Amino acid sequence: MTTSTTPTTAATSTGTDAGPSPARALPSRPVGRGGTEKPSVIATGVLLLGALYCLIPIVWVLIAASKSADELFSTFTLAPSTHLLQNLQDLFAYRDGLFLRWAGNTVLYAIGGALVSTLVSAAAGYGLALFDFRGKKLFFNLILAGVLVPAVILAVPQYLLFAQAGLANTYWAVFLPSILNPYGIYLARIYAGASIPREMIEAARTDGAGELRIFTRFAVPMMLPGLVTVFLFQFVGIWNNYMLPYIMLGDDSLFPITVGLSTLMNQGSSQPAMYTTVITGALVSILPLIALFLLLQRYWQSDLTGGAVKG
Repeated sequence: MTTSTTPTTAATSTGTDAGPSPARALPSRPVGRGGTEKPSVIATGVLLLGALYCLIPIVWVLIAASKSADELFSTFTLAPSTHLLQNLQDLFAYRDGLFLRWAGNTVLYAIGGALVSTLVSAAAGYGLALFDFRGKKLFFNLILAGVLVPAVILAVPQYLLFAQAGLANTYWAVFLPSILNPYGIYLARIYAGASIPREMIEAARTDGAGELRIFTRFAVPMMLPGLVTVFLFQFVGIWNNYMLPYIMLGDDSLFPITVGLSTLMNQGSSQPAMYTTVITGALVSILPLIALFLLLQRYWQSDLTGGAVKG
């Protein structure tokens, strides 16, 4: 008996079913130890340059705050000294602790204004994203137009309005204009539309939940990472705001840190020792911002992880 052998398949010769040919395979990226991709040298260099650009001013402030008034202009810029504690004592003792009053005012303006502004932005963004009503598109376009208007242009008209209302040179003159943030409303609207499913809202309404309950119990937790971003943007904006309190306030006991340090800087021409006080105050003023970003960054990380799982 003769046994004939038949080729198993033509695919072995043509390679059509055996996967992509080595010649057509995508070029692989360089892989380091542990199977991880090696970072690009150019990308790493650009990131390092960006980090240095952001960190060098902070390092300079830290070093300059450690110098005395004479050393500030007579020694090498990046050469530290040993007068930091003395400069801090002089800063906090200036006019019976006026800097601490400025710091308290800044915390009040920034935290209060950012919290209320975030709540308003969340409600407005939620309504624009999930409700249909007449004039919705026009209203959203007006908000976008508000994003494009610089805040400094509105400072003088706001002062005239607050002066007529008798609120100029008060805490309300700085607090109330900070509540409405067009950019925060825009971000909240985009994030609400992407993170809140309409089916869940309809199911909650079917179960008898009211709109306020739906917003507070379901919408806000889903929007939380985006609202943290809105809060941080608004907090930093109010903390660093100079023009609005400068125009609105005349009593130095109501000043935030930005305006207070500016008044001290103006005294530097006649009192050079005030320069070290201003620099030390600037160092103290950036510490809460750094701490806040480090504290709240976990919300961004959880948001990125959730987005990766959904994708």
